[in-house]
Amino acid sequence: MRSPTKPNGGAPGAERDGAGPRRSTESEVYDDGTNTFFWRAHTLTVLFILTCALGYVTLLEETPQDTAYNTKRGIVASILVFLCFGVTQAKDGPFSRPHPAYWRFWLCVSVVYELFLIFILFQTVQDGRQFMKYIDPHLGVPLPERDYGGNCLIYDPGNGTDPFHNIWDKLDGFVPAHFFGWYLKTLMIRDWWMCMIISVMFEFLEYSLEHQLPNFSECWWDHWIMDVILCNGLGIYCGMKTLSWLSLKTYKWQGLWNIPTYKGKMKRIVFQFTPYSWVKFEWKPASSLRRWLAVCGIIFVFLLAELNTFYLKFVLWMPPEHYLVLLRLVFFVNVGGVAMREIYDFMDDPKFHKKLGQQAWLVAAITATEFLIVVKYDPYTLTLSLPFYITQCWILGIILVLTWTAWRFFIRDITLRYKEIRRQKQEHRHEKDKCLSNGDRHSALLDEPNGSKLRERKL
Repeated sequence: MRSPTKPNGGAPGAERDGAGPRRSTESEVYDDGTNTFFWRAHTLTVLFILTCALGYVTLLEETPQDTAYNTKRGIVASILVFLCFGVTQAKDGPFSRPHPAYWRFWLCVSVVYELFLIFILFQTVQDGRQFMKYIDPHLGVPLPERDYGGNCLIYDPGNGTDPFHNIWDKLDGFVPAHFFGWYLKTLMIRDWWMCMIISVMFEFLEYSLEHQLPNFSECWWDHWIMDVILCNGLGIYCGMKTLSWLSLKTYKWQGLWNIPTYKGKMKRIVFQFTPYSWVKFEWKPASSLRRWLAVCGIIFVFLLAELNTFYLKFVLWMPPEHYLVLLRLVFFVNVGGVAMREIYDFMDDPKFHKKLGQQAWLVAAITATEFLIVVKYDPYTLTLSLPFYITQCWILGIILVLTWTAWRFFIRDITLRYKEIRRQKQEHRHEKDKCLSNGDRHSALLDEPNGSKLRERKL
């Protein structure tokens, strides 16, 4: 067996390129260093194909006389050219499987999406909503929100045909989406406690904001049984089992043509879609104030991104089942894992990672821009006052968090530091007394022979 490659070793696509010695939470990787056609840069090839495509459009294709069509086509072509440049030239992130170009592609998509959001932000409310018609003619029309509350009886005796109709009505396509979404979020966060806190906190947010968005109004058993326990809880459990397998898996990589059997080649192709190496996240929020604030910030951004999903489709008049809503979720699934890894590296190894990663920076900017669009497009809904008992609950929760923070990182540290100083002073005083006591005994022993001789002379 070859010696384990260093994370910054010569293996193609190493996930911690130049990241120094392997951390204790990172798995060992064995790689034969094979650099095949699949891993080589293809900058000239992409440039040649791109130039040929543009030349074909310019020289051989007749330009239509439809201004709207040409505008859409020009925008799409500009985006594709930017994506080609980014995929071949952008900086690699922390992930390398299935291929670094895949993650560079999503980095460039992040830039395009952020620019699109900035454009929407600078439009009037009416123009912004009508602009969505250029993407889909069916958009730009106000849509009623579905109310998931109403009759909350699990068993409805008044319905002789199907007393459990309330349960079956809630079992729509969003149930597997909840499960699969939380399975992927667990793979991103890699911590059971953080996932459960975010899951429960979002249900409290739905309770708190159901007076603003009607579709937040759900039955109690829909909140806590179907969402928290079944969909979210089962997704988190399966995610943690997958994390356990990934942390114990042996990461030994060989070139495809160096594997003699067809079974081994097929296995190698499948494992190409698994991580190159694995890092176990140890967030340790109570270890320092910096990590505590970082974890609180991560939870806040996660919850804000979740809320943006509902508020964006509300203010931009998009139905929940529209493909743009699904594409946004697919986008966050792909960029979220990279962003979380970059945030963890920035927290865990600040001496090497001196700045926040590019994907994490873009995700934070996108989340903030989405929220600003919501604020601009419908300030009335956002400023609807919370019910008094909801306000009391949130104030109590904030006070408890602030009190714990002050106790854990200020009062407790001052108390421990005071006790440590007292202990050191007592030890120093004890050592001093011990030295003085030893010094008196030593003087007595030195004086004892002289005293004996004096007594002998007198005799």
